Amino acid sequence: MSDTIEVSGQHFIRANASMADLGTRVLKHADTFAVFDRHGDIRPLGFENHGVYHGGTRYVSHWKLGISGTSPLLLSSTVKEDNDFLVVDLTNPALRLGPGRLLPHGVLHLVRTGFLWQGSLFERIEISNFARGSVTLKLELAFGADYVDVFEVRGTNRKARGRMLAPEVHRNRVVVGYEGLDAVVRQTVFSFGEVAKEISPGRAVFELQLQAHERRCFESRITFLSERKPLNGEAFQAAFDQVNSAYNDYRKRITLVETSNPQFNEWLYQSRADLHMLLTRTACGPYPYAGIPWFSCIFGRDGIITALETLWTDPQIAHGVLCYLASKQARNTDPEGDAQPGKILHEERGGEMAALHEVPFGLYYGSVDVTPLWLILASAYFERTDDRELIEQLWPNIERALTWIDQYGDLDGDGFVEYRGQAKGGLANQGWKDSEDAIFHADGTLASPPIALCEVQAYVYEAKVKCSHLAGMLGHHELAEDLRKAAHRLRSRFHQAFWCEDIQTYALALDGDKRPCRVRSSNAGQCLFAGIAQPEAAAHIKDQLTGDTFSSGWGIRTVASTEALYNPSSYHNGSVWPHDNALVAAGFARYGFREAALRILTALFDASRFMDLNRLPELYCGFERRRGEGPTLYPVACNPQAWSSAAVFYLIQSCLGIRFDTAAARVLFDNPRLPPAIERMEIKNLKVGSGAVDLTLIRQERNVAVSVGHRIGKIEVGIIH
Repeated sequence: MSDTIEVSGQHFIRANASMADLGTRVLKHADTFAVFDRHGDIRPLGFENHGVYHGGTRYVSHWKLGISGTSPLLLSSTVKEDNDFLVVDLTNPALRLGPGRLLPHGVLHLVRTGFLWQGSLFERIEISNFARGSVTLKLELAFGADYVDVFEVRGTNRKARGRMLAPEVHRNRVVVGYEGLDAVVRQTVFSFGEVAKEISPGRAVFELQLQAHERRCFESRITFLSERKPLNGEAFQAAFDQVNSAYNDYRKRITLVETSNPQFNEWLYQSRADLHMLLTRTACGPYPYAGIPWFSCIFGRDGIITALETLWTDPQIAHGVLCYLASKQARNTDPEGDAQPGKILHEERGGEMAALHEVPFGLYYGSVDVTPLWLILASAYFERTDDRELIEQLWPNIERALTWIDQYGDLDGDGFVEYRGQAKGGLANQGWKDSEDAIFHADGTLASPPIALCEVQAYVYEAKVKCSHLAGMLGHHELAEDLRKAAHRLRSRFHQAFWCEDIQTYALALDGDKRPCRVRSSNAGQCLFAGIAQPEAAAHIKDQLTGDTFSSGWGIRTVASTEALYNPSSYHNGSVWPHDNALVAAGFARYGFREAALRILTALFDASRFMDLNRLPELYCGFERRRGEGPTLYPVACNPQAWSSAAVFYLIQSCLGIRFDTAAARVLFDNPRLPPAIERMEIKNLKVGSGAVDLTLIRQERNVAVSVGHRIGKIEVGIIH
C-alpha cells in the first residue's frame, strides 16, 4: 500500500497516529510532556500518541472533560505565545438539566488553562454563567493511566509487561499505579480542588451551582511519581507564577530578534518559545531535548546542532550541551551500546524498556558524526565567548574525542571515518540520515558497511582545523601542527575519493568496498558547511542544490528527484528538513553564495506561514510547490523539534554574515543581506564579552545598513560590503 494518497490534487499520508493532525496541542517541562487534542482532552482510542509522558512512560492515557452527560463545544484552542500554557475556550450545547428544564446553547463559557510544572499537570476550569437564572450542572472528568513505554506507543511489541496496582480512591483524590518489570513503582495522582459527588478509579463528578452571571473556578492537579516520592503540595497560582517567571527570565538572557514583517515575527516568536519549552535543566546547564513526542530526551547530534544554530543568540545552550556530553563521554568499549573510548553520546533514554535493555537506547553511542560535531561546537563556542576556562576544563575530553576519530572511527585505516553498527536493535545507519534505506547507490542498491559518509569526513576536517587552533592557544604546539597537517591531507584525499565528475557533486558515501554511492544528496551541501569542499566543487554543488531537482519551493530536498530511491514522502529520501537547509545555507554563506542562502531562508519562511502555529516541524514532504497550497506534512514528524526551531536563527546569521571577535569586543557583518520580505530587523541584547548592544539593520538596494542603538561596554561593530 502506498503511504500517500491524492485527493483533488492534494497529497495526504496514511498513518494511525499523526502528529500532522492540526488539532494537536503540545506542552513540555523538564522530563514531562503532554499531547492533547484541541479540546484539551486526551482521548484513549484512535489517538495513540495522545497522553502525558514522564521519564519515557505515559502516565496519563485518558483525560476528558464533560458537562452534564455531554461534551462541551469548542470555541478556540491555542498554546499561548510563551508556549507554556494551553488555553481552550468552550461552551455548552443545549442541555436538558431536568424535567422541563432546557439550558440553551451557548450560555455557559468554559476556559481550560493547563500547564506542566515540576512533574505535574495543573489545570483550571473557569465557568461563567450567562443565563438569566441559576444553573446547577455536573462537571465530569474521566481519567486513566496505562503506563505504556514511549517505544510501545511507537509500535514496538513487548512480550511481557508489569502489573497494575490496586487504585486508591479518596473523596477528592485517586491514585493509580503500575509496578514495572524493572521493579520501579510508577504512580499517577489525580487530585481535585473540591470533594466529588461521585468518584471511582476512572471518573469523578462534581456538582456546581452558578448564579446568573457568576464565575466559578475548578482546579485539578495530576502528579507523576516514581518510587512513591512525596507529593509537593504547590497550588495552581503559585506554580502558574513560577512558569511565567521562568519564561521572562529566559527572554532577558537571550538575544531577541524582531523584524518589520509581522508574519516573519510569528515564526521567530514561535521558534523562540519552542526552544524555551524544549530546553531542559540538567546538572551541567540547559540542554535542548530533541523533539516531541518521539525524541523528548537527550540526543547528542540534535543538541549540538541546536547549540550551533543558536550560538550567536544564546551561548549558554552550547555551554550546557558541551558539558553534559563531556560528562557522558564513553570510557570503555561496549558493543551493545556501540561505544568506544572517547566517543560522544548519541542518545539517552529513561523508561522501563530502556532500563531492561529491551531497546539499546538507555545510554547509546551509535552515531558516527556526533564526536566530530562536538569538537566543532567546542571550538565555535570558544570563538563566540572567549571562554578559555571551559576549554581548559574540557581539554581531556577533546583529546579523547580526537583519539576516538583516529583509533576507532577509522575502521579500516584508510584515513576516512566509517561506521558499522554492533548493538542488537541499534541503528544500521549512523549518520543524521539514519533510516535503513537512506544510504544507497545510483541503482537503488543499499550500501554495505562499513560506510564512510561524505559529510562526516567534512566534520572531521573542520574538527581538526578548529582543534588545531585550540591546541595552539593552550600551548600544545606539536599537536596543533599535527592536526593542521592531518586536516590538509584529509581535504586532499577526500576530493579525490568522493568527487564524482559524472554527477558534479560529492558521493553520498563510500561503501564497504570503497565504491562511491553516486547519489545527488543534500549531504554534499553540508560539506560546504564544514569547509572541506574545493571552491570549484562548491560552486557546482550550489548550482545543483538550488536547481529544480532539489528545490521543492519549500526548501532543499534531502536527495534529488532524479535519484532511484527518491520519494518526497519518505523520511530521508526526498523530504525537506529545516535543520539540513540551515546547515546548507551556512555552507553557501561560507563560500560566498549569500543570495543562495537568502533563497533558503525565504523558502522556509514561506513554509512556516502554512504551518499550524507557524511552527516548522522536524521535516515535511518534498512535493513540488503549487500555487495556493502549503507543504504536505509528514505524518509522524516531531513537532516541535529543537533543531528545526533553531533553524531560523542560523539562517539569519548566515544571511547577515555575523561573526565575533569576542577577545576584541567586536561583532562583524560580512556582506549582510536581508530577504525582500524584511525591510528592517532589530537585534536586541546581542552579547559580546561582558557587554551588549542593540542594532538596527535596514535593507537597501544592494546591501544592508547597520546602526548601533543602546550599548553596554565598548563594543565595536564592523561591516564588510
